[in-house]
Amino acid sequence: MIALAPEPVRVLVVDDESDFATALVDRLERRGFAAVAAFSGHEALALLRRSSFDVAILDLKMPNMDGLTTLREARKIDPHVEIVVLTGHGTVASGVEGMQLGAADFLQKPVAIGVLCTAVAAAAERGRAARQHDAGTGGSQ
Repeated sequence: MIALAPEPVRVLVVDDESDFATALVDRLERRGFAAVAAFSGHEALALLRRSSFDVAILDLKMPNMDGLTTLREARKIDPHVEIVVLTGHGTVASGVEGMQLGAADFLQKPVAIGVLCTAVAAAAERGRAARQHDAGTGGSQ
């Protein structure tokens, strides 16, 4: 029997700073993740409706739809997508609110890519386990 390589972790990077988001996608892909960028909360939600992601890396401060609103709406679309909040504008209050809304982790910019990759991999593992559990029980959140 041939062992299949595990499917790469699918990551959605959501940040209105397009240079940052594009660079982060590139850095994640070089580390074996399958990453896609969205430059607004609305674009991220549209991608979540069309594709499945294991993890979304989400900026808090974005125009039109902030990160916490995006997080709330993303949870409605896919309750198993794990959210890692990555922000340069975070406060303790927004971090607590993000965690209460179901964020898997809350990291401050700048963050070492190794720390971010570890957080993404751990979040993906939790999300995949929850999907498998729900598929096995026939339920969803």
